[in-house]
Amino acid sequence: MAANSKPFLTDIQTIRKRAREHIDQGAITEGYTADRETVIKLLNEALATELVCVLRYKFHYFMAKGIHAKSVAAEFLEHANEEQQHADRLAQRITQLEGKPDFNPAGLLTRSHADYVEGDDLVDMIKEDLVAERIAIDSYRDIVRYLGNDDPTTRRMMEEILAAEEEHAEDLSTLLEELGKKGEPAKPGRG
Repeated sequence: MAANSKPFLTDIQTIRKRAREHIDQGAITEGYTADRETVIKLLNEALATELVCVLRYKFHYFMAKGIHAKSVAAEFLEHANEEQQHADRLAQRITQLEGKPDFNPAGLLTRSHADYVEGDDLVDMIKEDLVAERIAIDSYRDIVRYLGNDDPTTRRMMEEILAAEEEHAEDLSTLLEELGKKGEPAKPGRG
């Protein structure tokens, strides 16, 4: 046996009894130790961040023009769809915690950690998306640290979203490097 091992002892009768009490609380059991209201607030801020990112990526997708715009626009659309999936996961978790996901467009930018910046050309668009991804990475990392072991389900979800945001940042960084080598200014289209 390892020096740090201890037997796993669970009073299954107590767990069964507690499960029947407060059944109206759904997934929230006595074992949930996080400050639920704070977690819901943080998740709603992350939801707003994801929604702003969806809107920015969609704008960039439709406005991307130039020689290299087709492949970059495809990346924008892929990221928009993934950010929407993140938003959906966040909203679902908020409701599991008996909270209300805040989709109200009024105040969306004040709740979001990321800004909505359109950019003047393809390179600017990529840079603005990269900045937003970097903001999400840092703020989501802080949320993961805050959650610690108090809410492992939410922490794991945030870690998965964080990993996707890091991948997005790497994709955008690679696009910037490739466009820099090609030197394309690529102005967005009008209309």
